[in-house]
Amino acid sequence: MSDAPKPQNFLAAIVEADLRAGRNGGRVVTRFPPEPNGFLHIGHAKSILLNFGLAKAFGGRTNLRFDDTNPVTEETEYVEAIQQDVRWLGGDWGDRVHYASDYFERMYECAERLVREGKAYVDSQTQEQIREGRGSFERPGVDSPYRGRSVEENLALLRRMRAGELPDGAAVLRAKIDMSHPNVLMRDPLLYRIRHAKHHRTGDRWCIYPMYDFAHPLEDAFEGVTHSICTLEFESNRELYDWVLDSLGPWDPRPHQYEFARLALGYTVLSKRKLLQLVQERRVSGWDDPRMPTIAGMRRRGVTPEALRAFAELIGVAKNNSVVDIGKLEFAIRGDLEGRAPRALAVLAPLPVTIVNWPAGEVEELDVPWWPGEPARGSRKVPFSGELLVEREDFALEPPKGWRRLAPGREVRLAGAYVVRCEEAVRGPGGEVVALRCTYDPASLGEAAGRKVSGTIHWVDARRSAPAEVRIYDRLFAVEQPDAAPSFLDALNPDSLRIEQGARVEPALRDAPPGARYQFLRQGYFFADPVDSRPGAPVWNRTITLKDTWASRAAPQPAVEARKPRERKEPAGATAAPRKTRAGFRADARAADPALRARYASYQARGLSAEEADLLTGDAATADYFDAAVAAKAAPASAARWLLNDLAGLAGDHPLGELPLPGAAFGRFVALVDAGRLTPSAAKTLLADLVAHGGEPEARLGALGLAKVDDRAAIEAAVEKALAAQPREVERYRAGEKKLLGVLLGAVMRQTGGAADAALVRKMLTEKLG
Repeated sequence: MSDAPKPQNFLAAIVEADLRAGRNGGRVVTRFPPEPNGFLHIGHAKSILLNFGLAKAFGGRTNLRFDDTNPVTEETEYVEAIQQDVRWLGGDWGDRVHYASDYFERMYECAERLVREGKAYVDSQTQEQIREGRGSFERPGVDSPYRGRSVEENLALLRRMRAGELPDGAAVLRAKIDMSHPNVLMRDPLLYRIRHAKHHRTGDRWCIYPMYDFAHPLEDAFEGVTHSICTLEFESNRELYDWVLDSLGPWDPRPHQYEFARLALGYTVLSKRKLLQLVQERRVSGWDDPRMPTIAGMRRRGVTPEALRAFAELIGVAKNNSVVDIGKLEFAIRGDLEGRAPRALAVLAPLPVTIVNWPAGEVEELDVPWWPGEPARGSRKVPFSGELLVEREDFALEPPKGWRRLAPGREVRLAGAYVVRCEEAVRGPGGEVVALRCTYDPASLGEAAGRKVSGTIHWVDARRSAPAEVRIYDRLFAVEQPDAAPSFLDALNPDSLRIEQGARVEPALRDAPPGARYQFLRQGYFFADPVDSRPGAPVWNRTITLKDTWASRAAPQPAVEARKPRERKEPAGATAAPRKTRAGFRADARAADPALRARYASYQARGLSAEEADLLTGDAATADYFDAAVAAKAAPASAARWLLNDLAGLAGDHPLGELPLPGAAFGRFVALVDAGRLTPSAAKTLLADLVAHGGEPEARLGALGLAKVDDRAAIEAAVEKALAAQPREVERYRAGEKKLLGVLLGAVMRQTGGAADAALVRKMLTEKLG
């Protein structure tokens, strides 16, 4: 049996029980059986990870099998794309790639056997007549007038079907079971149909093709599959699955079918037919459009296989269908990218800034760390001069209450640089702001200078930054359940793609290779498009925002209105009555509860910001959970940060008190993080596991192998492995591209699961690179 971690779900329990009982000769064989009629989507990703994961965990194997029984819709292009997707997700099928078409002759022999044994017949009715004769749940079916054909007549007709003597629709082969069976699928189901079409592998050799319900169990039996795992819509088909195997056995091992809930994801459609429609009508750029829920689209957007695995573990394997909150997928993506994406400077909608007291013509090369707060993970030089660019939305002529960015007379810190003060807004002919004139404080460089300001904003040098095309992707659909609309196309989000042609990025990103990942400071996580990027001109796809920008939006409009652009907020003084915000509801709760008011004041006295105290005291349950964490020795500031930024996203719509992670255990988790027992990325992984499965944080830390690695030998082995896997980057680094140190450091961190001491990794890496 494998040493891989054992999954915790009902299917894993079935496999484990079979092994204990000695069934199937101790073998575990699963399969992933896609039909090559389109690209795989995230629902398939869940199935891939489940089938390959179960087999690996229990020392078995998984076959990759293409159910290519419909020549009209299947193409070699899809076969190649599916193999790429499965391999990218970590699926290893070895030499076990199979096709239904490999078994066409054996399947046909099985069909003749059924006919000879009186268990199948050729029906010459039309498709409509067959459908009508099958009846319904309330009405039993009626026998076909051709059900009594002799074995000889049926064999002769079946052979004529195979020989191509009959046109499409002239006849079908049906199982002879029971036309009054309570399961409508068992009322003489179709086994073979005529289809004169060229097959992508067998060409014109066949003109009859097996139906899925006949082919599926036979393929499993031919391949020795022990656990045939399907989604719940095939639950009713299991009876037919068993009939086929029992009628044509014996088999060793004898496959068994098990069902689990398929993935249904909010703000998404996963119907291949609908995804194909989006492609054919050019509503997206192709199957790999980064807005598509296809694996290819998500890969091009910058999502990693590790993020999809984390998502699959987060949602688990269920027996009942339900719609999964897309926020859980986005949380898994953010958690994965937080630890692997260096921070960079980029301005999407530039507003020019002149530093009027900057020495004329001088350029300062600032040393800015790729990971703020973790200088050991590397840095780069960023030019700073008297001509800069800031984000247009970071300036307001008349700032609202709580504004923490630039405004006339206001000071902010430029990230990694100086504190500046806005002295003047330069207006254009129409009164619009076209530029800013600011002063800087020469003594304020770096956070260590101790200068307190209201906020920090990002920037780039106006002359030395690089132009870039930046694609701002958002959810493809504007409503949670697009299929509920009269037409799912009505629910398309008109703002799902915005291209910022005038964006500028810091110089270090000019030569970023396709596939590079960065967090654009304060903007989101971005990925250098692997298709459209060119040397010296990467195209940046936004993978995801830094925070969920949808959760706080107003309730969705009816699906039929989804095409309309979202309305802008009314300016101050508008006559319409303002909608009460969530902050308003929290304020009302405190006004009605003196205990909550007291907690609000006490939290701020303990060093929390007014915003944190507000969010923690919107209801008694949240405050109780927080207090339990602090009572378990968690630092209040750390507990607040982890609760509001991470735990709330994992909990979704579930109250904190219903999580398998009690407040005290959450507090012990925070204490582990503050004690430096694990890295930030490993901490996010541990927290997701605790929310999904519960348990004691200390014990789960050990079980998952997430404790920070300080072992020099283990780190050295990870360094060697990472360098061996990236010879080109090593060669370029040694040739003078020192900025690649961050890329190589990230590769080592991934080898250790993000658990290594980053400072030690950097030291050993630089030593190895010479």
